[in-house]
Amino acid sequence: MRISGFSLDCERLPAPLPIWRATVRAETWLVVARTVAETGGRLLALWASDRTQGASGGLAISAAYVVRDGLLWLDLPLAGRAATYPDLMPFFPCAGRMQRAAADLVGVAAEGASDRRPWLNHGAWPDDYLPLRRDGAPRSAAAPREVTDYPFVRVDGDGVHEIPVGPVHAGIIEPGHFRFSVVGEKVQRLEQRLGYTHKGIEKRFTELPPFQAHRLAGRISGDSTVAYAWAYCMALESLAGCRIGERATWLRALLLERERVANHLGDLGALGNDAAFAFGLAQFSTLREDWLRLSHHAFGHRLMMDLVVPGGVATDVDQAMAARLSGQCELIERQVQELQQVYDEHPGLQDRFLTTGRVSPDLAARLGLTGLAGRASGQAADLRCDRPWAPYDQLDVRLATRGDGDVAARVSVRFDELRESLRLIRVLLSRLPDGRTRSELRLPTKVALGAGWVEGWRGEIFVALEWDGEQGANCIRRCHCHDPSWQNWPVLEHAIMGNIVPDFPLINKSFNLSYSGHDL
Repeated sequence: MRISGFSLDCERLPAPLPIWRATVRAETWLVVARTVAETGGRLLALWASDRTQGASGGLAISAAYVVRDGLLWLDLPLAGRAATYPDLMPFFPCAGRMQRAAADLVGVAAEGASDRRPWLNHGAWPDDYLPLRRDGAPRSAAAPREVTDYPFVRVDGDGVHEIPVGPVHAGIIEPGHFRFSVVGEKVQRLEQRLGYTHKGIEKRFTELPPFQAHRLAGRISGDSTVAYAWAYCMALESLAGCRIGERATWLRALLLERERVANHLGDLGALGNDAAFAFGLAQFSTLREDWLRLSHHAFGHRLMMDLVVPGGVATDVDQAMAARLSGQCELIERQVQELQQVYDEHPGLQDRFLTTGRVSPDLAARLGLTGLAGRASGQAADLRCDRPWAPYDQLDVRLATRGDGDVAARVSVRFDELRESLRLIRVLLSRLPDGRTRSELRLPTKVALGAGWVEGWRGEIFVALEWDGEQGANCIRRCHCHDPSWQNWPVLEHAIMGNIVPDFPLINKSFNLSYSGHDL
């Protein structure tokens, strides 16, 4: 692979999308990062691994970049006790929290990093506990240290005061802490504290049989269960060198688009409610409930959990059900069209939406804003359009973008994507090919790597899977799952600056990021 004239010795993984992998040294690690940044590439994910096996292996840091030719997965082995690596924050600001998480979980540190505060470790772990090290338990009998206050960055000046919000919130919502520094009602700075839903997901993967782990992947973030399960299965099928049947691929896309519609319907209602427009919440909640009920009737689960399985899908659609699903799309499309006109022409809504929580295209590019929120700030990236894999390579997906980067733009992108997904579902149902819904996988009896990359409703879901076929039945050595919320949570801190505190719920909902998918 060549990146702006720089040659890299890579192997291509047998995945539906162009995914390349290489092992590099520290100097090359920096050169590649700089080159990717200078040529408009993006950092997709960063994670650490402990590959110690007897007297061989060791610690490693990995990064996944989105480049012109696809996805580049780089591994940097770390020598001995010097578990350090070159800092990526000068090139990709979004790397900061990922590097802090890697330090908490594996004990590897970025050289010269300006922020070394713990991220996922809230102080309740023993001092020497590194959950993803191969030796598992703490290396001493030390008791958990006393939980101390997180050192938030202070804002000084006349009239500045702090408003702490969370981690427990009013309503049914995941936990996260938000520390506002304000003057009057205007926000000068927001700093987040996440990690309250850390569940040890990545450790749990290594304890599960590979043909059962897709169920865990589908529960990382329940609103993206199809996207996560597809990404995990793609990674497993990649390392097995398995090509799944055409009908199974089309059914996966059908499920993924139904998941996208369900979330956009819910968000559009909630955004209306956060702007004191309860009518919008009532209407969209009704549409979403009807949508989920038909999903349950057609597939056996309202959120379509456990339907994407290794080798294909665990469901099928007959002609009668296909007609019902398609008919529902036509009905909801008409109702959404009417509701969009109501939203667009409602002066109170537009007053709350326009110019609120703005992220300029330049800032979005520098901070790595991705997915739906990125497309509302001029970042025209959607895997279904940019690197369409089957069946999207036959569907001609229309990209939805805006350039204003405010709440209104994020609402508009949702409306556009909602209509496009309804169209895609009808096309998928009308052209659903014959064939098998599941293929057999034969996993290798050696060390192998696989990767999955899927455009979920929130943005790109990425799964990196390391397989050790020499170690018995439970052979997952490492499974890293990445949510686009890792990139987008830090951008939310910028989006609120200069706005008033009461607008935060609206701005936050317009991003609608995942706590659970981030915390793992």
